Amino acid sequence: MMLIFGLMLLQTAACLELNCSFDQSDPCYTALGHKLNLMMVQDTSKYDLKIHKRIYNPQDDPRCRVKNGRMRECDLYNNRPEVTVINGTLIINRVIRTDSGNYRLTLSHSDGSETSRDLQVIVEAPIGSVEVSIICSSSGVMRVFCSSEGDQLLYSWTLNGDPLMDGNSSIDLDEGTKGNISCSVKNHVSHAQKTIRLKHCPEQTSATVTSSVTSAVTRGTQISECVSLVFVLVWCLQLMVLFGLLGAFHIYMRHTSGKKQEDQKVRMRRFREGHEHTAED
Repeated sequence: MMLIFGLMLLQTAACLELNCSFDQSDPCYTALGHKLNLMMVQDTSKYDLKIHKRIYNPQDDPRCRVKNGRMRECDLYNNRPEVTVINGTLIINRVIRTDSGNYRLTLSHSDGSETSRDLQVIVEAPIGSVEVSIICSSSGVMRVFCSSEGDQLLYSWTLNGDPLMDGNSSIDLDEGTKGNISCSVKNHVSHAQKTIRLKHCPEQTSATVTSSVTSAVTRGTQISECVSLVFVLVWCLQLMVLFGLLGAFHIYMRHTSGKKQEDQKVRMRRFREGHEHTAED
Protein backbone atom coordinates (compact mmCIF):
# COMPACT_ATOMS: atom_id res chain seq x y z
CA MET A 1 0.00 0.00 0.00
CA MET A 2 2.83 2.41 0.85
CA LEU A 3 4.53 1.55 -2.47
CA ILE A 4 1.40 2.40 -4.45
CA PHE A 5 0.99 5.67 -2.53
CA GLY A 6 4.62 6.57 -3.23
CA LEU A 7 4.18 5.88 -6.95
CA MET A 8 1.10 8.10 -6.97
CA LEU A 9 3.09 10.90 -5.35
CA LEU A 10 5.87 10.53 -7.92
CA GLN A 11 3.40 10.62 -10.77
CA THR A 12 1.75 13.73 -9.35
CA ALA A 13 5.12 15.46 -8.91
CA ALA A 14 6.14 14.58 -12.46
CA CYS A 15 2.95 16.01 -13.97
CA LEU A 16 3.00 19.72 -14.88
CA GLU A 17 -0.39 21.32 -14.30
CA LEU A 18 -0.71 24.81 -15.79
CA ASN A 19 -3.59 27.26 -15.49
CA CYS A 20 -4.75 29.83 -18.04
CA SER A 21 -7.84 31.97 -18.54
CA PHE A 22 -9.64 33.62 -21.44
CA ASP A 23 -9.46 36.82 -19.39
CA GLN A 24 -5.67 37.08 -19.64
CA SER A 25 -4.00 39.26 -22.26
CA ASP A 26 -0.72 37.31 -22.45
CA PRO A 27 -0.40 34.04 -24.39
CA CYS A 28 -1.21 30.82 -22.58
CA TYR A 29 1.89 28.61 -22.42
CA THR A 30 1.22 24.96 -21.73
CA ALA A 31 3.41 21.84 -21.46
CA LEU A 32 3.35 19.12 -24.10
CA GLY A 33 1.95 15.87 -22.69
CA HIS A 34 0.85 17.48 -19.42
CA LYS A 35 -2.31 19.05 -18.02
CA LEU A 36 -3.91 22.40 -18.87
CA ASN A 37 -6.76 24.02 -16.95
CA LEU A 38 -8.31 26.71 -19.17
CA MET A 39 -10.81 28.91 -17.32
CA MET A 40 -13.70 30.05 -19.53
CA VAL A 41 -16.28 31.56 -17.14
CA GLN A 42 -17.12 31.29 -13.47
CA ASP A 43 -20.61 29.90 -14.02
CA THR A 44 -21.49 28.04 -17.21
CA SER A 45 -25.18 27.89 -16.29
CA LYS A 46 -25.60 31.58 -17.21
CA TYR A 47 -24.33 31.25 -20.78
CA ASP A 48 -24.23 29.06 -23.80
CA LEU A 49 -20.55 28.87 -24.72
CA LYS A 50 -18.85 28.29 -28.02
CA ILE A 51 -15.09 27.72 -28.42
CA HIS A 52 -13.60 27.68 -31.90
CA LYS A 53 -10.05 27.53 -33.16
CA ARG A 54 -9.35 30.32 -35.61
CA ILE A 55 -7.66 28.75 -38.63
CA TYR A 56 -9.31 29.65 -41.92
CA ASN A 57 -12.90 30.81 -42.25
CA PRO A 58 -14.69 31.38 -38.91
CA GLN A 59 -17.68 29.50 -40.27
CA ASP A 60 -15.58 26.41 -41.02
CA ASP A 61 -13.20 26.45 -38.04
CA PRO A 62 -13.42 23.48 -35.64
CA ARG A 63 -15.50 24.34 -32.59
CA CYS A 64 -17.16 23.04 -29.45
CA ARG A 65 -20.46 24.13 -27.92
CA VAL A 66 -20.77 24.04 -24.14
CA LYS A 67 -24.21 24.02 -22.52
CA ASN A 68 -24.84 23.55 -18.82
CA GLY A 69 -21.20 22.64 -18.27
CA ARG A 70 -21.10 19.86 -20.89
CA MET A 71 -19.53 19.81 -24.35
CA ARG A 72 -21.95 19.29 -27.23
CA GLU A 73 -21.55 19.24 -30.99
CA CYS A 74 -17.77 19.20 -30.64
CA ASP A 75 -15.44 18.67 -33.58
CA LEU A 76 -12.54 20.50 -31.92
CA TYR A 77 -11.81 17.88 -29.24
CA ASN A 78 -13.65 15.01 -30.90
CA ASN A 79 -12.47 11.50 -29.95
CA ARG A 80 -10.39 12.89 -27.07
CA PRO A 81 -11.82 11.57 -23.81
CA GLU A 82 -9.04 13.35 -21.87
CA VAL A 83 -10.73 16.69 -22.61
CA THR A 84 -13.61 17.70 -20.29
CA VAL A 85 -15.42 20.76 -18.96
CA ILE A 86 -15.87 21.07 -15.19
CA ASN A 87 -17.30 24.17 -13.46
CA GLY A 88 -16.54 26.52 -16.34
CA THR A 89 -12.99 25.22 -16.87
CA LEU A 90 -11.86 23.39 -19.99
CA ILE A 91 -9.50 20.64 -18.80
CA ILE A 92 -7.03 18.94 -21.17
CA ASN A 93 -5.35 16.14 -19.24
CA ARG A 94 -2.77 15.46 -21.95
CA VAL A 95 -1.84 18.39 -24.18
CA ILE A 96 -0.79 17.64 -27.77
CA ARG A 97 1.02 19.75 -30.37
CA THR A 98 -2.14 20.56 -32.32
CA ASP A 99 -3.61 22.26 -29.24
CA SER A 100 -1.46 25.27 -30.13
CA GLY A 101 -3.36 28.05 -31.86
CA ASN A 102 -5.63 31.08 -31.54
CA TYR A 103 -8.95 30.43 -29.81
CA ARG A 104 -12.08 32.51 -29.48
CA LEU A 105 -14.63 32.02 -26.72
CA THR A 106 -18.12 33.30 -27.56
CA LEU A 107 -20.68 33.80 -24.78
CA SER A 108 -24.36 33.87 -25.72
CA HIS A 109 -26.45 35.81 -23.19
CA SER A 110 -30.10 35.25 -22.34
CA ASP A 111 -31.12 38.45 -24.17
CA GLY A 112 -29.60 37.15 -27.42
CA SER A 113 -26.44 39.24 -27.31
CA GLU A 114 -22.96 37.80 -27.65
CA THR A 115 -19.52 38.71 -26.33
CA SER A 116 -16.21 37.13 -27.26
CA ARG A 117 -12.71 36.76 -25.87
CA ASP A 118 -9.54 35.67 -27.67
CA LEU A 119 -6.60 33.67 -26.37
CA GLN A 120 -3.40 32.39 -27.95
CA VAL A 121 -2.29 28.93 -26.72
CA ILE A 122 1.35 27.94 -27.22
CA VAL A 123 2.48 24.36 -26.54
CA GLU A 124 6.10 23.83 -25.48
CA ALA A 125 7.93 20.61 -24.65
CA PRO A 126 9.16 20.80 -21.03
CA ILE A 127 12.83 20.69 -20.09
CA GLY A 128 14.40 17.24 -20.00
CA SER A 129 17.51 16.18 -18.12
CA VAL A 130 20.38 18.69 -18.30
CA GLU A 131 23.85 17.50 -19.33
CA VAL A 132 27.07 19.51 -18.84
CA SER A 133 30.40 18.57 -20.49
CA ILE A 134 33.88 20.10 -20.72
CA ILE A 135 36.33 20.18 -23.64
CA CYS A 136 39.87 21.55 -23.25
CA SER A 137 41.55 23.11 -26.29
CA SER A 138 45.25 23.36 -27.07
CA SER A 139 45.02 27.17 -26.74
CA GLY A 140 44.42 26.91 -23.00
CA VAL A 141 40.67 27.54 -23.14
CA MET A 142 38.17 25.41 -21.26
CA ARG A 143 34.85 25.27 -23.12
CA VAL A 144 31.80 24.12 -21.13
CA PHE A 145 28.73 22.85 -23.00
CA CYS A 146 25.16 22.53 -21.73
CA SER A 147 22.38 20.56 -23.45
CA SER A 148 18.83 19.48 -22.76
CA GLU A 149 15.60 18.49 -24.47
CA GLY A 150 12.69 20.89 -24.76
CA ASP A 151 11.38 23.88 -26.77
CA GLN A 152 12.50 27.51 -26.69
CA LEU A 153 15.39 26.87 -24.31
CA LEU A 154 17.04 29.72 -22.38
CA TYR A 155 20.43 29.14 -20.73
CA SER A 156 22.14 30.81 -17.78
CA TRP A 157 25.45 30.07 -16.02
CA THR A 158 26.87 30.52 -12.54
CA LEU A 159 30.40 29.86 -11.31
CA ASN A 160 30.65 29.17 -7.57
CA GLY A 161 27.28 30.89 -7.18
CA ASP A 162 28.22 34.02 -9.16
CA PRO A 163 26.27 34.66 -12.39
CA LEU A 164 28.08 34.51 -15.72
CA MET A 165 27.05 35.28 -19.27
CA ASP A 166 23.48 34.24 -20.10
CA GLY A 167 21.79 33.14 -23.27
CA ASN A 168 24.28 30.66 -24.76
CA SER A 169 24.50 26.88 -24.51
CA SER A 170 28.32 27.06 -24.13
CA ILE A 171 30.77 29.25 -22.28
CA ASP A 172 34.57 29.67 -22.40
CA LEU A 173 36.69 29.73 -19.23
CA ASP A 174 40.40 29.96 -18.49
CA GLU A 175 42.09 26.59 -18.05
CA GLY A 176 42.97 27.46 -14.46
CA THR A 177 39.35 28.13 -13.42
CA LYS A 178 38.30 26.06 -10.41
CA GLY A 179 35.09 25.40 -8.51
CA ASN A 180 31.52 24.45 -9.43
CA ILE A 181 29.90 25.46 -12.71
CA SER A 182 26.10 25.40 -12.95
CA CYS A 183 23.93 25.49 -16.06
CA SER A 184 20.27 26.46 -15.69
CA VAL A 185 17.84 25.75 -18.53
CA LYS A 186 14.30 27.08 -18.68
CA ASN A 187 11.41 27.85 -20.97
CA HIS A 188 7.88 29.12 -20.37
CA VAL A 189 6.64 25.90 -18.78
CA SER A 190 9.57 24.37 -16.83
CA HIS A 191 13.16 24.70 -15.69
CA ALA A 192 16.07 22.44 -14.66
CA GLN A 193 19.69 22.78 -13.52
CA LYS A 194 22.92 20.77 -13.51
CA THR A 195 26.10 21.47 -11.51
CA ILE A 196 29.51 19.83 -12.04
CA ARG A 197 32.98 20.24 -10.57
CA LEU A 198 35.56 21.80 -12.91
CA LYS A 199 38.61 19.65 -13.63
CA HIS A 200 42.18 20.67 -14.34
CA CYS A 201 42.56 20.96 -18.11
CA PRO A 202 46.13 19.75 -18.78
CA GLU A 203 45.50 16.38 -17.11
CA GLN A 204 42.36 15.89 -19.11
CA THR A 205 44.15 16.86 -22.34
CA SER A 206 47.06 14.51 -21.49
CA ALA A 207 44.64 11.72 -20.78
CA THR A 208 42.94 12.34 -24.12
CA VAL A 209 46.27 12.25 -25.99
CA THR A 210 47.35 9.10 -24.14
CA SER A 211 44.06 7.48 -24.99
CA SER A 212 44.49 8.40 -28.66
CA VAL A 213 48.07 7.07 -28.76
CA THR A 214 47.05 3.86 -27.00
CA SER A 215 44.21 3.44 -29.45
CA ALA A 216 46.57 3.97 -32.41
CA VAL A 217 49.13 1.49 -31.00
CA THR A 218 46.42 -1.07 -30.34
CA ARG A 219 45.08 -0.64 -33.85
CA GLY A 220 48.60 -1.04 -35.30
CA THR A 221 49.17 -4.17 -33.20
CA GLN A 222 45.89 -5.63 -34.41
CA ILE A 223 46.87 -4.98 -38.05
CA SER A 224 50.31 -6.57 -37.47
CA GLU A 225 48.73 -9.62 -35.86
CA CYS A 226 46.32 -9.90 -38.75
CA VAL A 227 49.14 -9.78 -41.33
CA SER A 228 51.14 -12.40 -39.36
CA LEU A 229 48.14 -14.70 -39.22
CA VAL A 230 47.60 -14.44 -42.99
CA PHE A 231 51.31 -15.23 -43.59
CA VAL A 232 51.13 -18.33 -41.39
CA LEU A 233 47.97 -19.55 -43.13
CA VAL A 234 49.54 -19.13 -46.61
CA TRP A 235 52.73 -20.91 -45.47
CA CYS A 236 50.72 -23.82 -44.06
CA LEU A 237 48.74 -24.08 -47.29
CA GLN A 238 51.97 -24.22 -49.31
CA LEU A 239 53.33 -27.00 -47.06
CA MET A 240 50.12 -28.97 -47.47
CA VAL A 241 50.32 -28.71 -51.26
CA LEU A 242 54.03 -29.71 -51.23
CA PHE A 243 53.43 -32.74 -48.98
CA GLY A 244 50.53 -33.75 -51.17
CA LEU A 245 52.69 -33.66 -54.28
CA LEU A 246 55.48 -35.61 -52.54
CA GLY A 247 53.00 -38.22 -51.37
CA ALA A 248 51.55 -38.61 -54.85
CA PHE A 249 55.05 -38.92 -56.35
CA HIS A 250 56.00 -41.55 -53.73
CA ILE A 251 52.88 -43.60 -54.52
CA TYR A 252 53.59 -43.31 -58.24
CA MET A 253 57.19 -44.45 -57.77
CA ARG A 254 56.16 -47.45 -55.65
CA HIS A 255 53.58 -48.41 -58.21
CA THR A 256 56.08 -48.09 -61.06
CA SER A 257 58.81 -50.01 -59.19
CA GLY A 258 56.42 -52.83 -58.30
CA LYS A 259 55.33 -53.13 -61.90
CA LYS A 260 58.94 -53.32 -63.10
CA GLN A 261 59.75 -56.06 -60.58
CA GLU A 262 56.69 -58.03 -61.67
CA ASP A 263 57.65 -57.72 -65.35
CA GLN A 264 61.19 -58.87 -64.55
CA LYS A 265 59.86 -61.90 -62.70
CA VAL A 266 57.67 -62.78 -65.66
CA ARG A 267 60.65 -62.51 -68.08
CA MET A 268 62.81 -64.66 -65.79
CA ARG A 269 60.08 -67.29 -65.56
CA ARG A 270 59.66 -67.36 -69.33
CA PHE A 271 63.44 -67.56 -69.76
CA ARG A 272 63.71 -70.58 -67.42
CA GLU A 273 60.78 -72.30 -69.12
CA GLY A 274 62.40 -71.74 -72.54
CA HIS A 275 65.73 -73.06 -71.31
CA GLU A 276 64.08 -76.21 -69.87
CA HIS A 277 62.32 -76.96 -73.23
CA THR A 278 65.63 -76.60 -75.03
CA ALA A 279 67.37 -79.07 -72.69
CA GLU A 280 64.66 -81.66 -73.20
CA ASP A 281 65.11 -81.54 -77.00
